[in-house]
Amino acid sequence: MVTKDIIYVGVNDRLIDLFEGQFTVPEGMAYNSYIVFDEKIAVMDTVDKKFGDEWLTNIKTAIGDRKPDYLIVQHMEPDHSANIVKFTDAYPEAVIVSSDRAFKMMQNYFERDFADKRIVVKEGDALSLGKHTLNFIAAPMVHWPEVIMTYDSCDKVLFSADAFGKFGALDADEDWACEARRYYFGIVGKFGAQVQNLLKKAVNLDIEIICPLHGPVLKENLGYYIDLYNTWSSYGVESDGVAIFYTSVYGNTKNAVGILMNELIKSGCTKVAVTDLARDDMAEAVEDAFRYGRIILATTTYNGEIFPFMRTFIEELTERGYRNRKIGLMENGSWMPVAAKTMKKMLENSKEINFTGTVVSIHSAVKKENEEQIKALAKEILQ
Repeated sequence: MVTKDIIYVGVNDRLIDLFEGQFTVPEGMAYNSYIVFDEKIAVMDTVDKKFGDEWLTNIKTAIGDRKPDYLIVQHMEPDHSANIVKFTDAYPEAVIVSSDRAFKMMQNYFERDFADKRIVVKEGDALSLGKHTLNFIAAPMVHWPEVIMTYDSCDKVLFSADAFGKFGALDADEDWACEARRYYFGIVGKFGAQVQNLLKKAVNLDIEIICPLHGPVLKENLGYYIDLYNTWSSYGVESDGVAIFYTSVYGNTKNAVGILMNELIKSGCTKVAVTDLARDDMAEAVEDAFRYGRIILATTTYNGEIFPFMRTFIEELTERGYRNRKIGLMENGSWMPVAAKTMKKMLENSKEINFTGTVVSIHSAVKKENEEQIKALAKEILQ
């Protein structure tokens, strides 16, 4: 139960291996759906296709012999919209409420636009259920173009679509921020400007509860969650420290990274996060690159450019608008190191990037001159 009049009817997915075909979710996923009870009943969103029957059972258990009047569709991604037709088959008199763009997407998904049972809403529109009034907020590109969010002014609840969501089923006992951060930068991160626009709208609402489409209902200390979203979407720095991302073929670059880590710690750096891009989770690496304000990229020259995992990593960053960071570079190459030059070029269109003057350039194995370069790099990245 969210409030006296708002009931949770979502499901937990413990069968999933990869969310959106790419993100590992060892603790599963939650697909959230809610019911607002009043003189009229509104169901908020559906769930993933695999759980349609369970979801309809949850609805039936919650409403008994009553019939829902509305299905509010905030987001057309299939993990939230796959059961629209199944819902209308079960409740043929219910009206679907969504944005114009969402109804066009329904035509693409289902070859139906529900023209005989729909209400098209836009920014500023409202729907009265009785004492509860649902106020609609346009949230384009957070993170699809059709997205609307819904504010219930009676219970002061924001139904936030995918915003403020996280990886993990609701029966998972884990820290919110870690998996919410990975979710944000993996899925929403490119659209920081759009999230900032949404937060400006949220400032004008009296919000006591946030109901996202993934993850737990947020009822306490909402300022904490909103502040994190503001930091993430403005490309701000969340944590002090240095993050090092490396690839190594025969262990020499890894050895240099170990020397660098020790130098940073000796110099007073309280947190050094080290990621082997070939072995560690790429989404976790992207999360850390946005979390810290200072990073080191260390890789080998490979086929005349850089090792594939580093190339993929930098592409993941630039795709998401990486900016406002201090970056140090370390390269290795047996006869013609070009990795630093290649990495810098890949980041040339990223805004507000400050590269250190020191570049560590290793020819095969770490030598005395490289140790001096590493000391200089550690000093400079911490300045």
